[in-house]
Amino acid sequence: MTETLLADAHHGEERLTPPERPWLTIVIPAHNEARRLPPSLEKIDAFVQKQDFEVEVIVVENGSSDQTVAVTEAFAKDHPYIKLIQAAVRGKGLAVKVGMQAARGEYRFVCDADLSMPIEEVTKFLPPHIDGYDLAIATREGPGAQRIDEPEYRHLMGRILNWVIKLTAVRGIEDTQCGFKMFTRSAAEDLFEVQQMVGIGFDVELIYIARKRGYRIKEVPITWYFDADSRMRLVHDSLHILLEIYEIRRNWLRGMYAKKERSESQSDV
Repeated sequence: MTETLLADAHHGEERLTPPERPWLTIVIPAHNEARRLPPSLEKIDAFVQKQDFEVEVIVVENGSSDQTVAVTEAFAKDHPYIKLIQAAVRGKGLAVKVGMQAARGEYRFVCDADLSMPIEEVTKFLPPHIDGYDLAIATREGPGAQRIDEPEYRHLMGRILNWVIKLTAVRGIEDTQCGFKMFTRSAAEDLFEVQQMVGIGFDVELIYIARKRGYRIKEVPITWYFDADSRMRLVHDSLHILLEIYEIRRNWLRGMYAKKERSESQSDV
């Protein structure tokens, strides 16, 4: 079954009671991913078929000019756990927010369309591995992590950017920009309600807010394969992230990330 929604319509979705929730939601932001999505969806399907828990996959098409919608709909036709959402406005941060707010899973995983992390490693982000944590962030640094086929210059520039991010926004996190992150249901509902960044700085923003609110964050070492077709533009995107860090700090001072009160009926859904 394919479910096509506009970005401004996701708030109207009917919430499910907890027993009916999938255990895991995988959210895939997708801008011009007609080539990379089909093999990634095949790998995800192979993973899903081996699990003893329910999984939903939400592909958020994000202003594509290729056949991203068509290839997703074709695959979803025979895989009813896959849903398609079409976001009206471009921006990876917006696409992730739309997908996360449409998600129903107890655990909600952001996944890059190129699947540069083997999908089997998703289990590292689920209980019992993350018991006691609210966020689990994939890291390509430190013991247990592997980077495969990445050019040295890209690794070096990435480390410089992360050093600046640690200095100006979130200390102690070694890899804020890796595209694989897990949120518990309660953390996702809270954080994505106040997320502001529609662009690439949304990762830093979410971790920044989570830190300010005392959420428990775990870094999970992964195996990561470099994709030469990476959408990350090192110089341009790095400069943009720095500008967005300034906006994030300003938003915090302005109270734009203030915790929103939930009614008792909302907290029970």
